[in-house]
Amino acid sequence: MSYNHKKSNKTANTRQPVIMQIIPELGPGGAEQGCLDVAKGIIEAGGKAIVVSHGGGRIHELSRMGATHIHFPVHSKNPLTILRNIGRIKRLIKKYHVDIVHVRSRAPAWSAYYACKNATAHFMTTCHASYNIHGNKWKRRYNAIMTRGQRVIAVSNHVATYLMDNYDIDQRKMRTIHRGVDLKKYGTDKVIPAQIIEVTKQWRLPEDARIILLPGRITRLKGHHVLIEAMAKLDTKDNIFCVFLGSDQGRHEYTAELSAAIEKHNLGERIRIIDHCQEMPAAYMLSDIIISASTDPEGFGRIPIEAQIMGKPIIATNHGGAMETIIDGQTGWLIPPNDAEALKQAIDNVLSLSDEEKNILANNAISNVLENFTNDQMVNKTLDVYSELVHA
Repeated sequence: MSYNHKKSNKTANTRQPVIMQIIPELGPGGAEQGCLDVAKGIIEAGGKAIVVSHGGGRIHELSRMGATHIHFPVHSKNPLTILRNIGRIKRLIKKYHVDIVHVRSRAPAWSAYYACKNATAHFMTTCHASYNIHGNKWKRRYNAIMTRGQRVIAVSNHVATYLMDNYDIDQRKMRTIHRGVDLKKYGTDKVIPAQIIEVTKQWRLPEDARIILLPGRITRLKGHHVLIEAMAKLDTKDNIFCVFLGSDQGRHEYTAELSAAIEKHNLGERIRIIDHCQEMPAAYMLSDIIISASTDPEGFGRIPIEAQIMGKPIIATNHGGAMETIIDGQTGWLIPPNDAEALKQAIDNVLSLSDEEKNILANNAISNVLENFTNDQMVNKTLDVYSELVHA
């Protein structure tokens, strides 16, 4: 058996490996995007890609690329379901002659770990976040499954440091692989005027609006409430508008809380909450400033690299993955979390930039992503890890 992702030629005596990724659901998040990107890379390299999940709105993307999706309740944290999934995964390994089981979440990782014992498949993990522990011994033990892979991928140095500081893990089996942006989708040359016009209609904004965009799920840790406080401090004469772009995924109470805060500050005409956007590159292109105001450290965070590849000013909080993807003062700005005054000052600074300064920032930002954070780089490094295990 061989796996050379540089060449995908097959011969009668060579079997390309079968990689089975397991993820709770196929929704809009970064972990899910990484799973899809890697599945596509496996197929393009000549391998067979299988994804096991509880479903979600992106299964059709697997079908289009030629990957196999298998529906199991791997999202469940119920101990009995986790036990039952051991047998289910064992049967899949045998049926599809799986070489590597690559798990991206804790609950299914427990099932896969035991399914791979005494089996032919290698077990590996990707850790996407620094999980909260807070002195809880049970949580520490539950999270520790992500360190038991024969290879353990951390999506940032921040996550790698968290794993090494909190768990007894052999550093020789760890690999840090930053997430990447899809250059076939994102880039200043990927947006046509019709897309921008459509987004403008959806957002119901004046043509001369200066737009501040905070993309991402409507959840407390994304810092929407901090941006509302910052907006209340800005000079409304500058024709500044703000868009919160993302789904609350059922968190209706928090959405209502944000709406109340917006009304409290008389910002109902200045802030929009938009549930969904099919044309994210156009949304970035239309905006003047991109905000990533996460109150808790994110394992990686795709917003900063997406904003940079679109040549847009990004303001983010100075913890987690953003500290690795943004060069402060050169490709964007880093500010303290939960600091509305610092966010307001950063917005004022960006709005006062000259056209020449904006162009310099855009060039620096695009170069930063091209050199360090592309989808191809992420996929190829992951395939290299697969090769290590296949040839071990």
